[in-house]
Amino acid sequence: MQTASVNSSRVSSGKFEVHAIKGRQDLDFAAALQKVSPKAQAKAKATATAFEGMFINSMFSEMTSGVQGEGPFGSTQGTGVWRSMLTEQYSKSFAKAGGVGIASEVYRTLIMQQAKRAS
Repeated sequence: MQTASVNSSRVSSGKFEVHAIKGRQDLDFAAALQKVSPKAQAKAKATATAFEGMFINSMFSEMTSGVQGEGPFGSTQGTGVWRSMLTEQYSKSFAKAGGVGIASEVYRTLIMQQAKRAS
């Protein structure tokens, strides 16, 4: 299986940036954006961001699962509930601020699938 190398060139699509592959702009993605309505693009962006938020939430939950409560909240039952809500808000903030790069790839995949259906 051959994989494409990704370099630092980027093509901007609203909030998301799609990396150019082997120094060339992603013309397939640009053509797909022309076939998909702005409403569907907005929904795909929201879905991609929500997916990344869930992924980050899962990662943060695993990172903090072994942490015992100390400090102002102690080791009470409420600490677990508070920590899960805090983790959820952190993950949403991370995803909205650009996340770890998953949302842009999910967005590209959703747009490509919708463009294929439109054809």
